[in-house]
Amino acid sequence: MRKEKKEVDLSPLLTQCAQAVAIGDQRTASDLLQQIRQHSSAFGDGNQRLAHYFANALDTRVAGTMTPTFTPIVSHRTSAAESLKAYQVYVGACPFKRMSNFFANRTILKLARKAARLHIIDFGILYGFQWPCLIRRLSERRGGPPRLRITGIELPQPGFRPTERVEETGHRLEKYCERFKVPFEYDAIAQKWETIRYEDLKIDEGEMIVVNSLYRLKNLPDDTVAENSARDAVLKLINKIRPDIFIHGVVNGAFNAPYFVTRFREALYHYSSLFDMFEATVLREDENRMLFEKEQYGREIINVIACEGSTRVERPETYKQWQSRNLRAGFRQLTLDQELFKDVSSVVKSEYQRDFVVDADGQWMLQGWKGRITHALSVWKPVQE
Repeated sequence: MRKEKKEVDLSPLLTQCAQAVAIGDQRTASDLLQQIRQHSSAFGDGNQRLAHYFANALDTRVAGTMTPTFTPIVSHRTSAAESLKAYQVYVGACPFKRMSNFFANRTILKLARKAARLHIIDFGILYGFQWPCLIRRLSERRGGPPRLRITGIELPQPGFRPTERVEETGHRLEKYCERFKVPFEYDAIAQKWETIRYEDLKIDEGEMIVVNSLYRLKNLPDDTVAENSARDAVLKLINKIRPDIFIHGVVNGAFNAPYFVTRFREALYHYSSLFDMFEATVLREDENRMLFEKEQYGREIINVIACEGSTRVERPETYKQWQSRNLRAGFRQLTLDQELFKDVSSVVKSEYQRDFVVDADGQWMLQGWKGRITHALSVWKPVQE
């Protein structure tokens, strides 16, 4: 990592500032924020950028200006084309998303080798970037592609057209399927996921069903927000669907504590890995890196630090916590596909920076940076009744 002439360790200052904010000591908080601002910047090195976004979040918390309209999906100001460019930089810089998509899509292809009809229910489809590769591979299937149906589920957009983005995703996927001659059907659902009913999914008996949710169940309210856990409600719905498989990707984070300073420390620890990863893999001047850091990490950090109650939607749990939750909800974990795991490991080894980690724990495939596990993925099935 490149060194600056004068390097200040900003983590202790940020933590002290969070402690001052927690006890309502505004004078100390604003003095510390002023110091942090002198040494942080969205254009600096990884640590300076990390400090810049955490300072923004502390500022927002102190000002109390956070509105309940925050959504975990990229803001309106960013077009799908800009998001795709930023996403491509992220995918080129680190394997987390690319390898998760690779693992999930290969798992689906193996399962659907002979299926005549394939129905994918995607919780958190956003722009649908996961699916073009799968569509292309299905088009090359011996004997021709299956009839593909995707139910794209997203949270509603604020404003007058809550379903606009998830419908646009469907139009883009439809064009892609036309190009590759894959028969295609799409249903868009944009509502709170815990309010979705089994009937809304129009399950058809003769189809092979895959439920896919990569890194988005963390956005559901947890048990501390409402008496009836939305997470358990969604898992119950998935179980009721009786999918052939449920592919579950988890952001492995412990920054969901109700106690603010603990949450702040854990979030700082988690995001410092992600900013350090970008610093080692992408030029500082890269505009798409900056866009990704601002629109993805910056907005998440504001939500984690400045929001409470139902407005805080960034609520990750560790993969071990999700393991218990999934088992309680009546799922059994399928054995990790060793061949696929080896393929992922070898791609990461040959194409990415050597500090990236691919590991396994039980039946989870783990990914991370410099020994810190940030993402975990595994495959589940409802227990037979």
